[in-house]
Amino acid sequence: ETEPLTSKKDVSDCSKGEDCKENGLLVRNPKSALRLAEDGNKVHPSQGDKGEAAQISNGYSGVQSSVPCNGEQQLMELEDRETWSKKIDFLLSVIGYAVDLGNVWRFPYICYQNGGGAFLIPYTIMAIFGGIPLFYMELALGQYHRNGCISIWRKICPIFKGIGFAICIIDLYVASYYNTIMAWAFYYLISSFTAELPWTSCTNPWNTGNCTNYFSKDNVSWSLHSTSPAEEFYTRQVLQVHRSNGLDDLGGISWQLTLCLLLIFTIVYFSIWKGVKTSGKVVWVTATFPYIILFILLVRGATLPGAWRGVLYYLKPDWQKLLATEVWVDAAAQIFFSLGPGFGVLLAYASYNKFHNNCYQDALVTSTVNCLTSFVSGFVIFTVLGYMAEMRNEDVSEVAKDTGPSLLFITYAEAIANMPASTFFAIIFFLMLLTLGLDSTFAGLEGVITGVLDEFPHVWGKRRELFVLGLTILCFLGSLATLTFGGAYVVKLFEEYATGPAVLTVVFLEAVAVSWFYGITQFCNDVKEMLGSAPGWYWRVCWVAISPLFLLFVTCSFLSNPPELRLFDYDYPYWTTVVGYCIGSSSIMFIPIYMVYRLVITPGTLKERILKSITPETATEIPFGDIRMNAV
Repeated sequence: ETEPLTSKKDVSDCSKGEDCKENGLLVRNPKSALRLAEDGNKVHPSQGDKGEAAQISNGYSGVQSSVPCNGEQQLMELEDRETWSKKIDFLLSVIGYAVDLGNVWRFPYICYQNGGGAFLIPYTIMAIFGGIPLFYMELALGQYHRNGCISIWRKICPIFKGIGFAICIIDLYVASYYNTIMAWAFYYLISSFTAELPWTSCTNPWNTGNCTNYFSKDNVSWSLHSTSPAEEFYTRQVLQVHRSNGLDDLGGISWQLTLCLLLIFTIVYFSIWKGVKTSGKVVWVTATFPYIILFILLVRGATLPGAWRGVLYYLKPDWQKLLATEVWVDAAAQIFFSLGPGFGVLLAYASYNKFHNNCYQDALVTSTVNCLTSFVSGFVIFTVLGYMAEMRNEDVSEVAKDTGPSLLFITYAEAIANMPASTFFAIIFFLMLLTLGLDSTFAGLEGVITGVLDEFPHVWGKRRELFVLGLTILCFLGSLATLTFGGAYVVKLFEEYATGPAVLTVVFLEAVAVSWFYGITQFCNDVKEMLGSAPGWYWRVCWVAISPLFLLFVTCSFLSNPPELRLFDYDYPYWTTVVGYCIGSSSIMFIPIYMVYRLVITPGTLKERILKSITPETATEIPFGDIRMNAV
């Protein structure tokens, strides 16, 4: 892909250990092109002259090749790669990506289910030895090689390039159901602009005879078949699951949710269409607003009667739980999916950093903020659950039976509806859910966008806005199945099978490729090149052995004991497990397919093909004075 700018006879030969008599100087013309000019009065800057480089590579072009003293000086035209306007833009974007809806509903539920305060021990251990090292690894890879999830493998281990395509497919699956949950939250937000919230009474058109409002002043009896107004609003008005018989009969499409989702994708498009320069500004709102609301809800929850009951239930340790294997599996899965390596997002975001940015510090700060957010969210949820238990005169365990989105859209929504100033708290709560989801969607799509634009620069490099438009339309069309009356069943299926085992497999292979094929020594040298010091033995041991074993442990546990899905009163039939594994495998299959393809197109004997396929084929540009030179 490179074109020689000078012939061999124009360049002086240099013997080993001697300076060149004639040296090439890279000069930028007004069109930002790089050309090689002969100037005997100039010398190459030394390694010690490195500074913050004027970023020339944009990752959308081929890779420059420059070997100063071997007679082969080659360069190709490169343009500036976009970088973050400020360091804080990057930090907020990563925090906004990592802190999502799962921090609010998944962590509190898993914590109390697996021993309360005792669960924090396996959670912390898994974070230290599994989650954070993988998080740091992806940030370092993205920042050093400055490429997205597909083309980066040319510089690491080409035969694993299928991992990049698998990541893009996984991200599209996530976009097809994750934004639908935000559409539900948006529907709730619109419905909250009333003096009396619609899920507080049993007099609405969607209510049934089983609706029982135990918060009313009248004495009511709660039977086995009784349902709350909040539950009926969620299931019969928002989702309308009663109009579907299950996955084999999804029913029609809800036009209300379709409009909500269309508006969400419109917001997403105009937030990311110009790149990190625009999305980096949007996250100042979407990443910080949830913390303001969490603080308000925490203070409000702490002042409610019975709040202490919820906190006690949340944190009371059950030490016997630590002997159960599933507790450690849940801890590993929670920290992994909370930090979010393997979705291409960390690679993409870090690739827009300056070369000498301290990604080590960034990894520690953002992962710590993410874990603390999950922990504090538990107090926000369980103070309100304690209040609910107090009002119902029941045990907290009876109130906290709802899991997943139902915990937010039924239990928490019902508690808010029966607080003073319920309309205000409902509006800010569902606004918080929207902002939590939006910056995670920005990140997921940016992982795909950066990956594709870096891999196909000549096709899409100058057409980012058009590509992002096509991508958002594709994600919207892919979400239509989740907008049907039985869409909640599809969301549950995708959440459990489409991403879980697939992304675990992707990150396992990524860790193996980097540590064992690219080489842990080479990777640590890359980090030293950026930060000035190489990672210590702790990080090396984690990357080489502990983190891959951590991923293998979680993956095998999942595959050996697949979840039995149940939503509301619907038990998923056995064939849905097969469908779920097929969906998950549809992304993973790109990895072996590309390996075979790579070996087939590579010339030579089988041994030569394998060696060529595991050897980096493209050099990585590193700062050298005011330009970026190739690492060779």
